[in-house]
Amino acid sequence: MALCLGTFGAAQAQSPTVPRPSALDAELFYQLLVSEVEQRRGEPGTAIQVMTEAARKQRDDRLFRRAVDMAIEARAADQALGALKEWRRSLPRSVAAAEMQAQVLMALGRPAEAQEPVRALIELTPAAQRNATIASLPRLVVRGSQAKAAAQVLADVLKPWREAKATQASAQLASARIWWIAGDAARSLDAAHEAQQNDPAAEGVAMLGLEMMEQEPRGEALVQSYLKTSQPDARVRLAYARRLTAAQRYREALAGARDATGADPQLAAGWLMQGALLLELGQPLDAQAALERYLAIRQAPPPPAAQAPARPAPPQGETAPDDEPEADDDDQHGPQAEAVQELSQAYLMLAQAAEQQKDFRAAQGWLEKLGDTHASAGVLQRRASLLARQGKLAEARALLQSLPEGTPEAVRSKVMAETRLLRDMQQWQAAYDLLVQANARLANDPDLLYEQALLAERLRRFDEMEGLLRRVIAIKPDQQHAYNALGYSLADRGLRLAEARELVAKALTLAPGDPFITDSMGWVEFRSGNRAAALKLLHEAYDRRPDVEIAAHLGEVLWADGQQDAARQVWRAGRDRDAGNEVLTETLARLKVRL
Repeated sequence: MALCLGTFGAAQAQSPTVPRPSALDAELFYQLLVSEVEQRRGEPGTAIQVMTEAARKQRDDRLFRRAVDMAIEARAADQALGALKEWRRSLPRSVAAAEMQAQVLMALGRPAEAQEPVRALIELTPAAQRNATIASLPRLVVRGSQAKAAAQVLADVLKPWREAKATQASAQLASARIWWIAGDAARSLDAAHEAQQNDPAAEGVAMLGLEMMEQEPRGEALVQSYLKTSQPDARVRLAYARRLTAAQRYREALAGARDATGADPQLAAGWLMQGALLLELGQPLDAQAALERYLAIRQAPPPPAAQAPARPAPPQGETAPDDEPEADDDDQHGPQAEAVQELSQAYLMLAQAAEQQKDFRAAQGWLEKLGDTHASAGVLQRRASLLARQGKLAEARALLQSLPEGTPEAVRSKVMAETRLLRDMQQWQAAYDLLVQANARLANDPDLLYEQALLAERLRRFDEMEGLLRRVIAIKPDQQHAYNALGYSLADRGLRLAEARELVAKALTLAPGDPFITDSMGWVEFRSGNRAAALKLLHEAYDRRPDVEIAAHLGEVLWADGQQDAARQVWRAGRDRDAGNEVLTETLARLKVRL
């Protein structure tokens, strides 16, 4: 039987370092030497046997661990289990032996046999470290056919510890995590709610809820319950805001980020997130204020070490919110590099905010602060946008055309950047021509084909648009935007409404809750004469993302429903964000409405 521990034992297996017991006599030295030589010669059987014998004589955890590591390297399951059995027999009080045996048995898909070493691991751990050991047990569950059996074994072992006051919190949370990893959301939620009832302020339960949110919407209730406690951690608030942002629930995310900075005004990441969200929501002036607050915090001198507030350790059995990166020796990925990246992001967003306010000099000033990153793709795109808005479109395009094309991904990125620029300048034909050329170079690229389809529609080449979108769907069946675009286009033209509904419904199954797709379904309902259903969907979409085009649709349905004052209010809000939006302008002109 082959043995592969995956994440378990990997660190040990990668290191062939020979342990150095204190009593290194000639016989032991010879045994260790022979064992390592045999291992390197490709004779793991002899190597493991000799190392195990040396460990048994010395009664040394390190030598036993090396014997097991050798077996793991050789994928020799039987010899690994044999060495572990001898280790447990020789050192029955060894925590390391019980832990390793549990890991190996779980990795081999033999959870029933792992029950005894897991129980021994908890019992042998000193009381002061027991909660930490219990909290680590979910890592024993290996996803796959045996995951639920492994979870049941661990749940059975944890039962008495869930009832003991000293370990109750960690055991309940561990049980919740174990069932989540095993794929049993219902049991995981039951255990998590039990843990939260016993300790509503437990951060670990909230963090599990955050992990669940992407796949299990009911996990959000765990987070919301935690946030209602007296002093929720600002980092948990921010992590929740990030989840909401990923789900395009921008207004809620903004409220969460504001709550986070309200609880901790020095939380720089909270101000950075607010800046990004406010830009997304079309509020550049407020975005600028939030980003300048971020800069003030980041650029302020750090407090003296003696006065720096210590971050409190999480309660036993919980893990700290993972919002701040751990130290890393690699400068390319460590905290310093991340801080530089965040600062660059802030300068770019400030440039964007200034550009949206038509303050091009200020926008250029923010870009100049980027220093050595002036040639990066993001900065070049921002500079190109500034040039275009000042009537220098040819110069702007030349700037983007200077981007490198080393890989197909680089070519795609370059084309998309220039296409976006041309779309912003309403140069529809030029953007279309650019994509035709790009699709000749990169055949069957779904992203470029999709963009060409949108421009074909803009140029009223509807048959071509439909053909391109169906090509995208054939190439990439999970591309929700293609289904949505085709369904919306049919509905907007009042054609094949049943098919339009099916297409948009398919898009919603691929991206549940997406505000733009929800908007499309609302428009399908409106075109189908279902005004009440349309209003419900459009309100939902607008509440999640007050986009100008969604505002145009919602306003039109409100107007048709006789709610003229409400329609005007929505339209005015949209106009305040983007007075030149084409959809809003066309809607008001067609309905002969003056605001």
